[in-house]
Amino acid sequence: MSTPTRVEPVPTPQPSYLSAADAPKKQKKWVWLVGAPVLALALTAPAWNGAAAAADVAQPDIAAPVSTLVVEFSPAKQDITSSQRNAIRSAQQYLDYSAFSRSGLIHQLEYEDFSTADATFAVDSLNVDWNEQAAKSAKQYLEYTSFSRSGLIDQLVYEGFTRAQAEYGANASY
Repeated sequence: MSTPTRVEPVPTPQPSYLSAADAPKKQKKWVWLVGAPVLALALTAPAWNGAAAAADVAQPDIAAPVSTLVVEFSPAKQDITSSQRNAIRSAQQYLDYSAFSRSGLIHQLEYEDFSTADATFAVDSLNVDWNEQAAKSAKQYLEYTSFSRSGLIDQLVYEGFTRAQAEYGANASY
């Protein structure tokens, strides 16, 4: 009888002709991996205990919100569907927790199974300062990792901000 041996996988070497600058950029997935469960818990916690949630709402001395982001709803028309209303509410909640580009927020809503039309309607219905969102995103990146100014701009553009928004964000955070 022979004992089976365990074979460890061998990492694939990076071709030497690719420099670090030519290597493909990786999207920062840790933000989604950490933020999505936190957001899911925050959104579903009141549903676990309806009486406690109602009691929390009735208390006048609720702690001040962490974010000072002012998001106002300004519908293009008064007759909106329930899906559009839910997409607007979800978009506001995402912006309360993290910074998003316009396209990034639309993609996030689509990931949550809202149609492209409803996601776009929701994002366009909010009065959001995208320059401020780029600045917040840049500050969040710099809290966790180091970037050169041009690298930070490139990362913000990759996340969906326009070049002008990314430059604004980098300038505000440096």
